[in-house]
Amino acid sequence: MKNHGTIRKQPIRAALRVLIAFLYAYAGYAHIAAPEPFLAITPEWVPAPESVVYWTGVAEIAGAAALLQPFWRKLRTAAGIGLALYALCVWPANINHFAMDLASADGGLGLGYHVPRMIAQPILIWLALWTGGVTNWPFRRR
Repeated sequence: MKNHGTIRKQPIRAALRVLIAFLYAYAGYAHIAAPEPFLAITPEWVPAPESVVYWTGVAEIAGAAALLQPFWRKLRTAAGIGLALYALCVWPANINHFAMDLASADGGLGLGYHVPRMIAQPILIWLALWTGGVTNWPFRRR
């Protein structure tokens, strides 16, 4: 067996793939079923925000389904890349929410919510890439 480290990581990768797919599928459903909170944090410069929020929900659901499918590695890899790019593209909305929320009279949800959320975004990007099989970083192959 050549890749001892890779074999041991597969159950963890598979479990995290299911978890991230579930989270993205739920978020996609929420974007479509109840778009109001997402519209509220969409930056003003985003054109056609209703359409953007709807189609981001569709993209999350499609990415989750593709990430979970067991047959086509290339599709799973494409899903990992797509979900990572998605997380990168929605980061401005998270930053906008951070700024708007903290500027509100009551201080909004506070730093205890927003700082971990900002830290989580690059982790979500990496997790989509790792569970999609795009990268093995930071794990080295033996």
